[in-house]
Amino acid sequence: MQIAAEYGGQIVNADAIQVFDGWHVLSARPSQEDEAEFPHRLYGHIPIDGKYSVGHWLRDIAPILVEKTRPIIVGGTGLYFSALTQGLAEIPATPSDVRKLADEIRAKDGFETMLTALNQNTLNRIDVNNPMRVQRAWEVLQSTGRNISDWQDATPPALLPLDKVTPIVFDVDKDWLTNRIDRRFDLMLEHGALDEARENLATWNPKNLSSKAIGAPELIDYLLGKQSIEQAREKATIATRQYAKRQRTWFRARMSDWIKWTPEI
Repeated sequence: MQIAAEYGGQIVNADAIQVFDGWHVLSARPSQEDEAEFPHRLYGHIPIDGKYSVGHWLRDIAPILVEKTRPIIVGGTGLYFSALTQGLAEIPATPSDVRKLADEIRAKDGFETMLTALNQNTLNRIDVNNPMRVQRAWEVLQSTGRNISDWQDATPPALLPLDKVTPIVFDVDKDWLTNRIDRRFDLMLEHGALDEARENLATWNPKNLSSKAIGAPELIDYLLGKQSIEQAREKATIATRQYAKRQRTWFRARMSDWIKWTPEI
């Protein structure tokens, strides 16, 4: 917002959950006041039960990049930034029967069993501790007969190469971040997260991508009487810490050549 105020521009979302409508508080979307003060794009433009991928996001952001107003692209989804600055492999969509089989294997035997089918090149490129990344790689192999690493090697040119932008990674103090995470759940409750969960309870579907908003499953379980609010807080806090750790790992592995900036807090 400070960049937009001083130099002009529009703020463009690069967060995979903030694209969805319905979880405004739990996905930490900008406030209505902030969105009214400066142009914000690609926030909440997808229905809560909609399907969305990095490919969808690239198609949505492409026309914004040719506009005359400076795009200030912000968010925590590292894959979006990698696809934007390095290109995205044009992998065919996964057939529903393959996705169903993968879901069954992950539920019954664990996602780790899928690792044995992947070649070493793929294992070197994906987060082998992330169930969805492992399943995605397995699905690609099963449905196309090619490892995802082979598809990635045939990636078309990037929409916005790094030499055309100012790429910045915010690297905050770890102790400050841990303290912030510990307070996050209560802060969101103060801002209406529980009311938001009540509004979405009737249409709740854990299979929706939007349902991965940290705190959403925990609050839904609380509303269903499956756990106490204290248990929901603990689970949401642990999930947030795990997410922050995965982000740091991604930043080190995929954004080592980006400008690192530690703001004064």
